[in-house]
Amino acid sequence: MKTIGTTKELSSGGVTKRVEWFNWLPIKWRIIQLSAARNLILILGLLPLCAPVDAQEPSAPRFKAVAFDYFVIFDANSVAPEVERAFPGKGAEFTKMWRSKQFEYCYLRTITGHETDFLKVTEDALVYTAEAMKLELTPETRKRLLNAYLTLKPWPDATGALHQLRAAGVRIITIANFSGTMLRTNADGAGMTGLFDELVSTEANGTYKPDPRAYELGLEQLKLKKEDILFAAFGGWDAYGAKSFGYTTYWVNRFNLPPEELGIGADRTSSNLDGLLDFVLGHH
Repeated sequence: MKTIGTTKELSSGGVTKRVEWFNWLPIKWRIIQLSAARNLILILGLLPLCAPVDAQEPSAPRFKAVAFDYFVIFDANSVAPEVERAFPGKGAEFTKMWRSKQFEYCYLRTITGHETDFLKVTEDALVYTAEAMKLELTPETRKRLLNAYLTLKPWPDATGALHQLRAAGVRIITIANFSGTMLRTNADGAGMTGLFDELVSTEANGTYKPDPRAYELGLEQLKLKKEDILFAAFGGWDAYGAKSFGYTTYWVNRFNLPPEELGIGADRTSSNLDGLLDFVLGHH
């Protein structure tokens, strides 16, 4: 905006003078505009400093997916009350031997190439345990105890943890020795089926963990690279198997057991899912 000037002739005492008059309003307006612009720039420059810390964008999860062993989600000891009812005073001992024999039979069947449905493995281990402890296993008791493995209770922190992972965009699958029927029945019974992207059973390729082919199922299902997947193990032996395969591995050591003496350990460990959430979601 330019200053506008005018010329006028004034007469005084018979003398005529030419006087230029200037309109100073445009100059004042320009000064006001420059001052306002400078203040606006200053305010905009200070805004980032005033923004609350909580308003920052959350960091992306460290992993695109988590593959869970089922006992990280469901409590293996939730069968113990049913065992105790069947064999009073023997519940804890029976449950421990039964579970140990389950995995021993998995190893033996893998080595000899005689894989079968994990529910059948569970039944065979049940029969052996009853005979080893010299306890009568009636058909009715056998049925009730097998059904206990189809109605497992989730760990108290499981549902909330899965919700948090899904909210962050992390995909969730299982890589479990449980048969597909066992996976689905337990998830349906607990109302948790919708929290999983896929319930993957090792029966899909006729293997049991820790066979490397079992862990390969995660890559096939998720179509991701190994480094994008975190494997969550319940047992120290499973953490060893997953880490040997090449997964970043988190051991949820629910029973606070010592690590296996095999020369390879999990990347992180904790006794519950809080640590896993921090590790995946980058809280620490």
